[in-house]
Amino acid sequence: MPTEQLTARRTTSRIDIDSAAVVVAAADVAKIAAEHAGAAERDRRLAPEVVRSMLDAGFARHFVPRRHGGEAGTFEEIVRAVSVVGEGCTSAAWAASLTASLGRMAAYLPEEGQRRIWAGGPDTLIVGALMPLGRARREEGGWRINGTWPYVSVVDHADWALVCAMTTEDRPTARFFAVPRGDWRTEDTWSSVGMRGTGSNTLSVDGVFVPDELTFTRDAVATGLAEGTEGAEAPCHRVPLKAVNGLCFAAPVLGAARAALAAWREGTAPRHTSASGGLESAAAVVLGRAAGEADTAALLLEAAARTADTGQVTAMDVARNSRDCALAAELATAAVDRLFASAGTRAHQDAAPLQRHWRDAHTAAGHIVLGFTPAAEAYARELHAPRPPHGEN
Repeated sequence: MPTEQLTARRTTSRIDIDSAAVVVAAADVAKIAAEHAGAAERDRRLAPEVVRSMLDAGFARHFVPRRHGGEAGTFEEIVRAVSVVGEGCTSAAWAASLTASLGRMAAYLPEEGQRRIWAGGPDTLIVGALMPLGRARREEGGWRINGTWPYVSVVDHADWALVCAMTTEDRPTARFFAVPRGDWRTEDTWSSVGMRGTGSNTLSVDGVFVPDELTFTRDAVATGLAEGTEGAEAPCHRVPLKAVNGLCFAAPVLGAARAALAAWREGTAPRHTSASGGLESAAAVVLGRAAGEADTAALLLEAAARTADTGQVTAMDVARNSRDCALAAELATAAVDRLFASAGTRAHQDAAPLQRHWRDAHTAAGHIVLGFTPAAEAYARELHAPRPPHGEN
């Protein structure tokens, strides 16, 4: 393809993404979240105003099937929108990203269960616990579940929760179960050095009955193959979880890096400006490298999102996406480290935004999904996996 056509295509795509409703609305969410960021740190949960703005912006409905009033949107749109919110508050970006992601996962429920989840509209706030820490016993028409799941972000504001449990059958299977608010209890356990506003508290369920229409296997979402539902009508519902899971967690880190750049330029750059108005050489190097690292992280995430948006990814695509999301998180965190280290003692004060961005970036990037070593090993295995001779199946 000629360079001129390729450039035009990329420019058109960028315009389309930037004009998407959720991306446009994300700027307002970022503004409101920034205004409440101090309170979120203090209270260890997001303010109701922030959560409401996130729902109004369309994050919860972004991946909801259109037949239930959702957008069945793209991953590139959500990556862009989440990173914008992250420029105001990383915790709010994390909440927005997970809210969208759990809406996508709920589309793997049987159709009757989907109708129940979204009976009140597509803006239902769903939270999730992805580790199979519960137990589920088969009963007539459904399952009796018990379990305790830590680190359930935004649980205090949730309408429904998707929790994962192992069945107690002869051949145990990991399944997700949709539980309505009122059927779980929450324990206030979230006390973290960063991402304090996510309110990632502990959720417990004791002997709750979940009917068959409110459960699906973990394999279904892992492979991107819904079990006899109409949920696979859009590309976003046909993608294996590992191809997109890293996007959910890395996009907020990118937002933190961009927020750190803005804070550095406002608070640190003026102290390193020469008489001619330009930055001193050392400060210019810090700014250039940090901005380049953040830009590179964005390119990696957007490329991974576009791959996922095809709805048809290969095993190599999955491995590459996981690698690139982990690498993007590393690059974004490195940018924040560079800015924070150069900012001096002032950046260490409680009132300094830069120290919050630094804490948030490290806490978010520490999520197990963003570990680079296992992602690199999986990529290497796929790269060197035996291939059938050309022309053979």
